Order: sequence, then structure tokens, then C-alpha cells
Amino acid sequence: MTEDRTKKLELVLRRRQKSLTVVFENVHDPHNVSAVIRSCDAVGVLEVHGIYYGRTEFPSLGEKSSGSARKWIGVNLYNSVDECYGVLRSRGFRIYTTHMSEKSLSLYDLDLSLPTALVFGNEHDGVSLEACNKADANFVVPQVGVVQSLNISVACAVSLYEAFRQRMQKGMYDASSLTDQEFRELRDSWVIK
Repeated sequence: MTEDRTKKLELVLRRRQKSLTVVFENVHDPHNVSAVIRSCDAVGVLEVHGIYYGRTEFPSLGEKSSGSARKWIGVNLYNSVDECYGVLRSRGFRIYTTHMSEKSLSLYDLDLSLPTALVFGNEHDGVSLEACNKADANFVVPQVGVVQSLNISVACAVSLYEAFRQRMQKGMYDASSLTDQEFRELRDSWVIK
């Protein structure tokens, strides 16, 4: 490992955001998952979460399709909404699902500088009613077109970049959110990848 590569990895790691994450609920298209993971890497998400009910498994991602971003993002898998949400809430996350309803908030009205988990559903059914009902709130990406939905990877990228914008304005990328021990452990594991 070259010294330049190690320094780059350390710089990237210092900007990782422990308090921003994405949850996939039964998302099965590997291209969508790969695109979301690339967006997560781009804005400094440390890890993502997947809820699978035994009907599907987390998609297998190749190096080419994920642009190798997969190896820099931790993936945690759960069998139920309650299991996933329980872990996130124990870490202080507010949970927001993408769901269109009269009570849904605009993405731009959310304070995404707080510990935030953004939940995205699968390509056909969206987020389940259970996941929506157990979330802190539902949100939409405002649109003015005829078609009132976006592909999951696009919706996620737009949402993550709004979080990135808010966090940049608050200087949240200027100091590491990791403890010294977390930083050392992750750096050591990244260096050998």
C-alpha cells in the first residue's frame, strides 16, 4: 500500500458520517442497490441497512456494477422492520420513509443534520405500510412533473445530496464522527482491501 493511498483512505474515513444511513426494504435489483451504494460512498455514509423477510436476499453486487464502492460501505441485514428500526433507534436515529401521502413532509423540510435513516422500498411495491407506520415520518421528493415517482437510486441520490448540503453547511465534514478506536479499526481494515 502506498503512502498516498493510505492518506487518501484516511481523509475519506475522517469524513464518514455515522449519523446518516440508508435502509433498503426488500430492494432486489442489484443495479439499483449498486447505484445507491455509490451515492452513499460519495456523500460519506458509513454503513447501510437492509430489511429482508426471507423472500429475497440482499443482491449480489459485482465490482463492476457497484464501481467498487461496496467494499467501503458496511452492510447490516435484518429479518424485520422491528429488528432494523430497533437497532437504529438505539443509536439515536430518526427514521424517515419515502412514501407519498397527504401527511408526507417535503424532503427539504427535514433536518438531515440530525441522526437520520432514510428508508427506500423495492422497485414495485415501495416501502411497506408497516415500515411507514413505524417510522418517525414519511417524506417525498417534491416534483412538478406528470409522473410522481423517481427510480429508487435517483430518489436516494437526491435525498442524500440534500443531507450532504445541510451537513456541509453545518461543518459536519470538518471533523471525524468516529472515535479514535473506530477510526483505527476501519483504517486498518480498509488498507488491506
